[in-house]
Amino acid sequence: MNYSIEKNEQYALIRLTENVFGEAITTDFETLSRNLFREGYSNIIIDTAPVQSIDPAGVSTIRKISRQCTNEQGLLIVVTKNDDLISFLDTARLSDLTILPTVEEAIDAVFMNELENDFRSEADDEYDVGGSVEA
Repeated sequence: MNYSIEKNEQYALIRLTENVFGEAITTDFETLSRNLFREGYSNIIIDTAPVQSIDPAGVSTIRKISRQCTNEQGLLIVVTKNDDLISFLDTARLSDLTILPTVEEAIDAVFMNELENDFRSEADDEYDVGGSVEA
């Protein structure tokens, strides 16, 4: 699998240099993603600019990684402007998958998700303060 990776405090950005996201790279991609999860990355951005197609093995891999990101309160974001790829991913019914046209928008989505998680956490803490209430 040919790619480059940039790691930031909030996300990991994987820039694929493959034409097909398919069976030939899925094992390497899953291994890379597992390592990112171990390092604490729950937000993964995949820049698929050169990717022209995704095969069923690729869809399965994206589904697994998306589920893992969601379980960790993160996001899996696929960046593409390829209308055919967007349509294909939409019909694959990948729940919780975010598809955006630019890396900048993907980074903004990660920061918004982090803010939402922080607000949810603070709201939960408000309800925990004070212990039990007796009637």
